[in-house]
Amino acid sequence: MQAKSEFLNLITARGYLHQCTDLTALDARAAERPLTAYVGYDCTAPSLHVGSLISIMMLRLLQKSGHRPIVLLGGGTTRIPDPTGKDESRPLLTEAQIAANIEGIRKVFERFIDFGGGPTGAILVNNADWLDQLNYIEFLRDYGLHFTINRMLTFDSVRLRLEREQPLSFLEFNYMLLQAYDFLELYRKHDCLLQMGGADQWGNIVNGVELSRRVEGAQVFGLTTPLLTMASGKKMGKTEGGAVWLNAEMLSVYDYWQYWRNVEDADVGRFLRLFTELPLEEIARLEKLQGQELNEAKKILANEATAMAHGKEAALGASETARQAFEEGAMAAGLPEISIPRAELEPGVAVFDLLRRAGLCASGGEARRLIKNHGVRINDQPVEDEQAALTSVDFAGGMVKLSAGKKKHVLVRIGG
Repeated sequence: MQAKSEFLNLITARGYLHQCTDLTALDARAAERPLTAYVGYDCTAPSLHVGSLISIMMLRLLQKSGHRPIVLLGGGTTRIPDPTGKDESRPLLTEAQIAANIEGIRKVFERFIDFGGGPTGAILVNNADWLDQLNYIEFLRDYGLHFTINRMLTFDSVRLRLEREQPLSFLEFNYMLLQAYDFLELYRKHDCLLQMGGADQWGNIVNGVELSRRVEGAQVFGLTTPLLTMASGKKMGKTEGGAVWLNAEMLSVYDYWQYWRNVEDADVGRFLRLFTELPLEEIARLEKLQGQELNEAKKILANEATAMAHGKEAALGASETARQAFEEGAMAAGLPEISIPRAELEPGVAVFDLLRRAGLCASGGEARRLIKNHGVRINDQPVEDEQAALTSVDFAGGMVKLSAGKKKHVLVRIGG
């Protein structure tokens, strides 16, 4: 459809829109005057990862369209496992762990949205501020009556767990009530009219829309984004080395750049629309490129996505490191590094063990097979012997470049 509001036109054209509780009414309200919308994030790790990036970009586009974003951090709900998309209950965290995670996650949003004043200045809130004050009996009496077990059993987060005969604790069952209450509370405090999230959150979002209508008579809205997978079907944001984190302390800027540089060919156009702000006309041109030229489009994707998450200077540094490493074969500064104590290197450390310790291979057996198949290089020279070892004598300048395949490189330095 051709939307009346700039926001809905933007997210539709760039591929963010999946479901909405009332698209026509939301479009009319967004076109009429600025609205406030939120996305919630539980604080289960010290950083968010690429899987959260699509909703972060939605908040960014919302703000750029003249509306106010709210970032809701789940200091309260993180204490209760969210059953959505899980086969088993997630581990419970301590108060100290949650507080530390909140500080790490807070940094992510400062790079994507503006928390300054004015009508579109973003707000960051913590649902522990109101959930900690709830009286359980009063909460059940005032809000529990608006939820039926019959309806809750139909939501995928509950139904799938029960169909698989996997335990679903009463603690987890309460999660959707608390998320619905979050929406009601944000409506009351900030006149928040829209909750956004991934498609797997649809049931939880609808609960919040209905609770706000029943308790306050408010017309509020829910909107979801598609759950993203790679063209191959792999889950986005996961690699052999683990999650693709958005904080540099969790994943180096170079590795973040490489993640985008190495996306599958079929994903280039879609990811340029979702994770950069390049004009759609330019993206249409780039996604038509073939062969070696398409690699240039991937570099543009990597530069743009990295600049947004880590700044232009860091993106240029990662790009230059990659150019030196791959185009010049130089031992470039800026590659991921590990350190091996000198005492270990005196008798020699097997190359296959270095590959495992550097995270380039999952096991020594996998590393030996890679060496046997001529996939390992030391300072750009192939390793032929599966039992090859390095001693401190091999570390000219105190380091070597260890490569697995054409795209995975780590600097190994001599430690103390």
